[in-house]
Amino acid sequence: MIRIGILGAGTMGKMHAAAYAGVADATVVGVYSRDAERAATVAAICKAHPSTDAPRLIDHPGIDAIDVCLPTPVHPEFVLAALRAGKHVFCETPLALQLGDAWEMQEAARRADRLLQVGLLMRSVAACEHVKSRSLSGKHGRLVSVTAWRLGSYLRADAPDRKTHYSDPSTELMTFDFDLIHWLMGRPATISATAVQTAHGPGEISALLHYEDGRHATVTASGLMPPGFPFAAGFRALFEHALYEQSTVFDTAGPPTSTFTIVEGGQPRRPVRVQDRNPYQVQLQGFVDCIAGRANHDLLDASRAYEALVLSTATQRSLAERRPVEID
Repeated sequence: MIRIGILGAGTMGKMHAAAYAGVADATVVGVYSRDAERAATVAAICKAHPSTDAPRLIDHPGIDAIDVCLPTPVHPEFVLAALRAGKHVFCETPLALQLGDAWEMQEAARRADRLLQVGLLMRSVAACEHVKSRSLSGKHGRLVSVTAWRLGSYLRADAPDRKTHYSDPSTELMTFDFDLIHWLMGRPATISATAVQTAHGPGEISALLHYEDGRHATVTASGLMPPGFPFAAGFRALFEHALYEQSTVFDTAGPPTSTFTIVEGGQPRRPVRVQDRNPYQVQLQGFVDCIAGRANHDLLDASRAYEALVLSTATQRSLAERRPVEID
């Protein structure tokens, strides 16, 4: 049995706590939050002990792994502390805001001989796996372009999803889709980005990824949707002989609603049947299986998150320098 400590009792902490209930061979020992009431609430979900002492939870001799669900700016601090304590680590996306911090965390995991995996959620979404499998099989010909979007209102002061600890969309939102595109299409040659600027920086960004063989991808992320606009994310994957489209709307009035469709040849649009599953549970099961030596760690390895952060950083450079940026 792999014993887990969760750091963070916000939305992601709650989702991870609930997901571990369906993860085989794993149990949550403790949940940390600075707020004792929030720690108790999330701990109750997974029948764990609440804690307001992060170092004590990290150093707990009965814990094998730490799951970091804290705000992105403090990821390096807590990930490094957990690795130094000899724990395996699962960290929510994005791994870090700066490439130097992400590199340091990877090196710390290597020195400690411990796993460092990242919540690259799109790789565990059934629709994305389906498109990946079709790309590998060549069933629809070559994958020629991907368009992805992630749209919210969190940068508006009056928005219900306002998160003061969020940074600009290039990391907090686009990292997920940069990783998806890197997984499906490989590393691009250049990135060109434009943005709608606010008093606090970019509020909506569009990035065009160019490939040397003529393919391209587009990622759009926004924190400027009207306050009444429910958070929405999705993608279109264009093959030579088919088009897939996936869309998810996170309405506060109920659970998220998703559609996944295909248009193939002269046939009308039709739904694609994929396994109905919780991607958070899938990725956490993979983490536990990797610790137990039952799975390949490459899918969610920190190096994959580093590659996505390279694209986020290139987007920031393109905006600052107003030119296309080559991807080294």
